[in-house]
Amino acid sequence: MDPDATASVGRVPHGSSDAVYDFSANCNPRVPDVRSVYDAAFETARSYPNETSPDYRAAAAEYVDCAPEQVIPTAGGMAALRLAIEVTVNPRDSVLIPVPSFGEYAREVQLQGATPTFVPYNELLAVDPSEHALAIICTPNNPTGDLPDRDRLLAFAATCRDAGTPLLVDEAFLDFTDQSSLAGTRGVVVARSLTKMFGLPGLRAGFAVASGELRERLRTAVPPWELGSPAAAVGTHCLRATEFVNETRERVQSERKRMRRALASRFEVADSRAPFLLIDVGTDPKPLIASLRSRDIAVRDATTFRGLDTHIRVAVRLPDENDRLVEVLLDA
Repeated sequence: MDPDATASVGRVPHGSSDAVYDFSANCNPRVPDVRSVYDAAFETARSYPNETSPDYRAAAAEYVDCAPEQVIPTAGGMAALRLAIEVTVNPRDSVLIPVPSFGEYAREVQLQGATPTFVPYNELLAVDPSEHALAIICTPNNPTGDLPDRDRLLAFAATCRDAGTPLLVDEAFLDFTDQSSLAGTRGVVVARSLTKMFGLPGLRAGFAVASGELRERLRTAVPPWELGSPAAAVGTHCLRATEFVNETRERVQSERKRMRRALASRFEVADSRAPFLLIDVGTDPKPLIASLRSRDIAVRDATTFRGLDTHIRVAVRLPDENDRLVEVLLDA
């Protein structure tokens, strides 16, 4: 990290609210049954955790279909992103970043003293990466929900590899889809989070996946005791909760389709493969956001994403909650 950059790089706004109906954050409103696992792991917190986290790494490898030695446990998906950027980007480098997309990519690049080179999300896979130190893509994209098919992503990964440019793929929402991970692909760092699917943002459990030299860089740079023992135990349990994942995926896909169909009668709603919908309300959304908040509904002000001026983003939650949001939005 470039110490000088810390004086000028600001924070990035995120969702999360104490509203009764919180549609501003994209976390699963349901969680696996993990209380007993967490309680059982409490005693282990009195000792330093096993740095290799073998059970967690094995579960993560099974989850994304890679080799356990390719998994680097991290304290959340954001930690995996930061780690990947730190080991690939130097001051004054250029990094390819899609827009609109997750604002932390540009912030982390700037904290390295490097320069984000912004490219429209739907054009990124056609860009020549050879002049850039790193390329970043989010699959599915936050906030649009776009998801290029795996063959296109693999082709771009090959282009990056030929150019000597690592590709960082943020798969925080990929487990809500039926598309398989790029984990283990040569020249690619995959960042994963347990926050979204398992509804445990405060647990801070995630992981990076890489092979070859990139893996060695990540393993060298990751802080000691990065993943606490209770987080590792709960994370291992969650990553093996296959029935929970499948049920969540089916519910989100069904509810997202139902919500989009209803909201499209009044708004322009982007097609999405993620557990959220991007809605163009056609004007400055702040009055609408305030009106919704007065009715105890929080939505994400998507104008904080580069390139968006008239949008909100709403999470896909449980059917009764979704009904309430649709009712109020259509009546606003």
